[in-house]
Amino acid sequence: MNSRSDNVLVFADLQRVTGYQRRSDVERSLIEQGIRMFRGRTGPWTTLELINQAAGVKPTATERYDADIL
Repeated sequence: MNSRSDNVLVFADLQRVTGYQRRSDVERSLIEQGIRMFRGRTGPWTTLELINQAAGVKPTATERYDADIL
């Protein structure tokens, strides 16, 4: 992936996933699927969490620790 982190999908990633090359087509595809995206200088980007949210996938519980463990 061309993402800056494992969680962020940048324009090149979205082009590959959607099959569209033009920025407007990629953005339209994301909007039609209910995926929240952000418009950056280099093109739209989103996160895996926002894609999962649009698909109805619930986030998994993350472990949280109190200050007692320190």
